[in-house]
Amino acid sequence: MKRDPMKRTHIFLPGVLLLGALLSAVSISALASAQSGRTIAQASRVTKVNLRHTRLGTILVSSSGRTLYEFTRDRAHSNSCVKISGCSEIWPALTSSGKPSAGAGVRASLLSTIKLPGGSRQVTYAGHALYLYSADSGPGETSYVGEKAFGGTWYAINASGHTVK
Repeated sequence: MKRDPMKRTHIFLPGVLLLGALLSAVSISALASAQSGRTIAQASRVTKVNLRHTRLGTILVSSSGRTLYEFTRDRAHSNSCVKISGCSEIWPALTSSGKPSAGAGVRASLLSTIKLPGGSRQVTYAGHALYLYSADSGPGETSYVGEKAFGGTWYAINASGHTVK
């Protein structure tokens, strides 16, 4: 008995199309779940403040080891940098979506956050708003401590919450 090859194509083709549609639906669903999970993970990001020994002494650093700065124009529990054109791009605020955590030697009782325009939360330590420096070359870099810019001076902070010059 001779089979018609066109008949097999008609049966095979709808099966392939149905399988392709199912795989596409599964892929889209998996991608949406992965993106949703990533959003949740980003939303629950909590910032950790650590200590690092440097040539200036032991100072506060970010979880990646970058020096954290205070700005002398700030008042307690406030950020004046956001009101100065270009300042936040050079000296970005250290932000956290939850209560910041304290690394070894950092006093958790001195950590807090303040609300910035736009709704993000900036980490503070002993009332000092904490900043990073955008041109920082990496962990332990302290050559920008004492930098004068945007009408104030940028200093590091120690575990007691005091200025390190």
